[in-house]
Amino acid sequence: MRAGAAAPAPPRVSVRAAWIALCAVYLLWGSIYLFNRLIITHVPPLLAGGTRFLAAGLGLTLLVLAIAGPRALRMSRAQFGTAALTGLLLPAWGNGLVAIAQTQIASGLAALLIAVVPLYIVVLRALGGDRPRRATVGGVAVGLAGLAVLVLAAPSAGSGGTQGSAWWGPWLVVLAGLGWATGTYATTRLPVPANPFALAAVQMTVGGVIMTTVGTAKGDRLDLAAIPAGVWWVWVGACLATLGGFSAYALTLRTLPVSTVATYAYVNPVIAVLLGVLLVGERFSLGQIAGGAIVLLAVFLVVAAERRPVVTGPG
Repeated sequence: MRAGAAAPAPPRVSVRAAWIALCAVYLLWGSIYLFNRLIITHVPPLLAGGTRFLAAGLGLTLLVLAIAGPRALRMSRAQFGTAALTGLLLPAWGNGLVAIAQTQIASGLAALLIAVVPLYIVVLRALGGDRPRRATVGGVAVGLAGLAVLVLAAPSAGSGGTQGSAWWGPWLVVLAGLGWATGTYATTRLPVPANPFALAAVQMTVGGVIMTTVGTAKGDRLDLAAIPAGVWWVWVGACLATLGGFSAYALTLRTLPVSTVATYAYVNPVIAVLLGVLLVGERFSLGQIAGGAIVLLAVFLVVAAERRPVVTGPG
């Protein structure tokens, strides 16, 4: 990863492939909240997330090497710096804080609160001089309204298998959203590796190392003998969802507008709630149905606004 190394040209990604990848992000990341809920009852949250990201990052690195060869992992120091920085902001800060919060709040509520990400991104775009369209801002506002309905209709913080209901749980998720939004925005503004899968591999590996190191430093320990066999299978599923979702996320950021990609924060809560109903018997109220409908409307508004061409005048 020497400075000035010639990197391969960025691979072309069709819009259709990018949308398929975004749908994968919707589904895979929507399932992570349920995986976390089942794992952290037996494993400290930072170690659970850290080992998951380490396994996914190293696994993706081996896949890139096997399919595309060592040349695909070539990147400049600046590109590696961006990958490492976003590894801190996305998996370590974003997912790490959410995992800690899920020890105190219901997994569905955590998924709902992380929908603050698109609002952060709109603010970051405005601060960076990229004025979002009014329709984009309006779509975000509609999404937040749907989020409010969903939060009001959500079960109490101490329900659904959580260990507690500390006041700081929801606020920690909101803080996690800031890290995730900043990392997403940075990925679209700073130099990144030409291969999006190489970017995702570095991000996950760096994030996994940070989470595991912090968890170990604070005294977390793994009692492997005390972990039920079923939890190990859940952990494997979470690793696969992390690998696939993170790779798809890096791919979508190459082709789709950042505000369109950020709509995953609206869709993931709906998927998380549905999985809770279907797999662990969580109740789905009329209020949650209404909130989910508003959220999907927001997705439509943001996507439509970002796909509309900008008229810049003659020439």
